[in-house]
Amino acid sequence: MGDEEVKNDALQIIGMFQLLPRLVVFDLDYTLWPFYCDCVSKREMPSLFPQAKGILYALKEKGIDMAIASRSPTSDIAKTFIDQLNIKPMFVAQEIYASRTNKTDHFQRIHTRTGIPFNSMLFFDDEDRNIQSVSKMGVTSILVDNGVNLGALRQGLTEFSQNASRSEKNKQSWQKYSQNSNSSGKKDED
Repeated sequence: MGDEEVKNDALQIIGMFQLLPRLVVFDLDYTLWPFYCDCVSKREMPSLFPQAKGILYALKEKGIDMAIASRSPTSDIAKTFIDQLNIKPMFVAQEIYASRTNKTDHFQRIHTRTGIPFNSMLFFDDEDRNIQSVSKMGVTSILVDNGVNLGALRQGLTEFSQNASRSEKNKQSWQKYSQNSNSSGKKDED
């Protein structure tokens, strides 16, 4: 399946949802590409997982911002590979650090840079500990086993839509409760 075909399939999947994330954040190693940066040389030609590029193109076409949140002891290699793959302009933020910072630090910086609330973000990563910690921030987070693919995209958008819908219902319930509390208080004053 070529990039264009994947892009078209991804556009169909995205079109099935009314509630979409404002920002999709990707880890790099074993999420967008099938290797660890610290296990390869800068001289090697990198490649993405087979469906990743088509998905990136579809999100870009739909106007959904994208960012990178990655920890790598060889962040210079990661940045070089992003350039070589010609995907650097697709991302509004690239938080790639050599240190062993927590992914929540990456997300704090992405939020500061973009102003996008955590509950308007969707995140893909191959490590469960990152999924757990970032989920606690209110970000819909999806664990990928074999990189980002159309199945992971569908799962991510489904969970994001459910979370956003649940959040909206809670907000409406709270507003009704608040209005009822205020109106009953006013009756007592009369």
